[in-house]
Parts: sequence; structure tokens; C-alpha cells
Amino acid sequence: MSLGTTILNNLPEVKGPIQKKLAFKDKLMWTLIILVAFYLLSRIPLYGLGQNGLQNFESMAVIFGATFGSIMSLGIGPIVTASIVLQLLNGSGLMKFDLTTADGKKTFQGLQKIMAIFFIIFEASIYVFMGGLAPAATLAPGAFRAMEIVLISQLILGGLMVLLMDEVINKWGFGSGISLFILAGVAHTLFTGLFSPLTSTGSIFSFADGEAPIGKIWVLLVSVFRGQLEGFGMAFGIILATLVVFAFSTYAQAMKVEIPLSFGRIRGHGIRWPLAFLYTSNIPVILIAALNANIQLFARLLEKSGHAWLGTFSGQGAPASGVILWLTSPQLLTDLFAGSFQWISLAHALTYITFIVVGSIIFSVFWVQTSGMNAESQAKNIMASGLQVPGFRRDPRVLERILERYIFPLTIMGGALIGVLASVADILGALSRGTGILLAVMIAYKLYEQIAKQHMMDMYPAMRKFFGGE
Repeated sequence: MSLGTTILNNLPEVKGPIQKKLAFKDKLMWTLIILVAFYLLSRIPLYGLGQNGLQNFESMAVIFGATFGSIMSLGIGPIVTASIVLQLLNGSGLMKFDLTTADGKKTFQGLQKIMAIFFIIFEASIYVFMGGLAPAATLAPGAFRAMEIVLISQLILGGLMVLLMDEVINKWGFGSGISLFILAGVAHTLFTGLFSPLTSTGSIFSFADGEAPIGKIWVLLVSVFRGQLEGFGMAFGIILATLVVFAFSTYAQAMKVEIPLSFGRIRGHGIRWPLAFLYTSNIPVILIAALNANIQLFARLLEKSGHAWLGTFSGQGAPASGVILWLTSPQLLTDLFAGSFQWISLAHALTYITFIVVGSIIFSVFWVQTSGMNAESQAKNIMASGLQVPGFRRDPRVLERILERYIFPLTIMGGALIGVLASVADILGALSRGTGILLAVMIAYKLYEQIAKQHMMDMYPAMRKFFGGE
């Protein structure tokens, strides 16, 4: 046995259930346990933290499912980054994995876990050593270095806990831990952005004070009370943009292309095999948003270290120049109401949309090839179910060519559409960023489908074989 195989076989992991079929209530129980644990851990502050230079990066915190300054500061960042790197290596041909075999899938998952552990250690060290999460500057030099090690250790512990909690959800719960943690973060941000009565300083607002609350519902009321048309228009526009993004995301998620199939041995009976228009779901947006967040995060850390190669930030933490400025969405709606709109903002918006759309298409193609969603894998699943396309020979190669006509266009168009939805929503300034809302809607929709499917199979065991279960 080689050293690499030995390492892969001895990685820390969560054992899956012994029984082939896990009951609905058990899956629901483990999903809720992990969700509550994630929320509680996100409220545990890092011991010894003096300066939180990442607290202004709220949009990245949502994408990462992170709470900067807590033990969950890394969030799902290392896991998603590892997935991006491995997909790029596989897609470029530098590394090849046979994902049609059990050994190939195990090797791919093992390498992804090794990379995730590497990025947990790497990002924890970068956050601390480059000043993003630093001890108090008043500490003595020896104590300062010791406290840096303490902070890094806490971040590594939190990152490993997220990695294992993700495995618990994958094996014992509904959906994936990555999606669940993003949904939790977006839900918290949305609720706060709509209903929080606190001001930016942390105090409860008063109609007599000059400072507005965080919650946009309260901003509407305050603006009406004070007769501030600009504040009312901005708050109303943001809420409306949020609702529009919800509506379009739900509609796009429900769009499907159905392929008619028949049972080879039973004439006159058939079904329609659904292929979602957003074929790769929310994965491309998660990956491109995580890549963009990593670029901005490292740009901030580079600037703090005196090497502003990717651009600079303003005092409020917003990108001010360089590459990172053009990869950040402009707030056109806010600028229009505030009277600060400039025509260069349109070029800025077009650049941002192009980056998100092209990146979503690329990651969509990579994901199809590496996750078993390509035409070859789908053809094998259909053949194993005893189905075939009416009027065609029962041959996996024939079925693969037919499916390729649908899957590749859906991969491209679905990736492009989800990129457009996310980038336009960001530009309109929707709450929790448009990308976060889009992800939340799609994750919740997918989670609902999985829960409904599991419940149906529990109620009608005969449906399990139809859905590919044991």
C-alpha cells in the first residue's frame, strides 16, 4: 500500500449510518442539531482577539457562511476553495479522476478533504499573520506571538469542526452542510436587514434621534415619520429588489426540460425524465462568489501588509481602486436615489456582470464533468432503471448522444442565467446581496424537494426503487 493510499484511508471522517435507509425523522433531527450547533459556534468569540479587520466584509461572510471574529471565522471558505482548485486541476487535465468508479470517487473526495485541511491551516495563518484577525497591539512582543498561535489554533479547530459538520449533514441529514450553512447565514442577514431595530452603533433607534435603524422596514417608517423622501425611496427600492430576486429565482428554479422515456418491457407505459433548466443548481454561483470573495479578502490582507497589488480599500472597508474595485458590484439603485450616479458606473456594472456570468459558465461545465452529472453518467442511471427513449435502440451510447443534446446547452444556459440573476441582483442592492438571496432561494427549494422525496419514500416504500434507492 502506497503512502498516498495510507493517508487517504486514515483521514478523519464521520462514519455513515449502518442501515441502508435512514428514517425521515432521523435525518431531520441531525440536520437541526448541526444547524443549531453552527449558530451557537458562530456566537463564540475568538479568545484573545484584539483587532477584527474583516468585520466590514459582510458580503463575503454570507458566501462563506462565516462570522468574522468568532470561532467560525473561516466558515466554508476552505472547503469551497479546495473544491475550486481540484475542479480546475481536473478540468485542465493536470489531474484526472475516474468518477464513474467507487475508487475514483473515493480518491477525489479524499484529495478534496486533504486540500480543505490545507486551506484551513493556510487561511487561518493568513488571517492572523496579515492582520485580518490580530491580537491586541498593546501586548508585549513575546505575548503577541503566543496569542497569534492561540488565535490560529482556534481558527483551525473551527475549520475542522465545519468540515466534519458538513460530513454529518451529507451522510446523516438533508442536502449538504455547505448549502445549509450558507442558507443559515443568508437567513440571519435577511432577517436582520429587514427587522433589526438597532442602529449601526448597536443601540435601539428612537424616532427622536437622527440615526436610522438597520432594518429596512423600520427605515420606511422612520422616513415617513420624518418626511425623508430619499430614505423612503432607497429602503423601498431595496425591499422591492429583494422581492423581485426572490420571485425570479423561484421561477427559474422551477423551469425544467422533460425527456419522454418508456419502460422497455412494458409497452404503453412511460415517464418524463426531468432536467432542471438550472442544471447545476446553485453550485456555479457559490464557486464564483467564493473565488471573488477570496480575491477581495486577500487583496485586503495584502494592503494591510503594504503590498496593494490588487487594489486599495477605503476607510469604511469598501474597494477604492484596482482590480478589486471592478470585481465588486456597484450600487446603481442607491447611487440613483443619492444623486451620486456616474456613467462610469455602467461600465463598472457591465464588467462585474461579465465576470460573474463567464465564471458561472466555466464552473458549471467543470461541475458537470466532475460530479457525475454528464450525459454518460445520466445514461447509465436511466439504463439501470430499465428505461429507454421511445423509438430508439436500447443502447447506452445512443442514449448518451441524445442526452448530450440537452445537457450541454442546459449547462451553458443555466450557468449563464444564474450568473445574470446573481450579478444583476447585486447591482440592484438587494438585501444580503443578490448572490446570497439567489443561493438561499435555490438551497431552500432543493432542500424542500429532498425532504418531500424522503417523506414520500417513507410513506410509500415502493417508490424507493423508482428513485434509485435500495
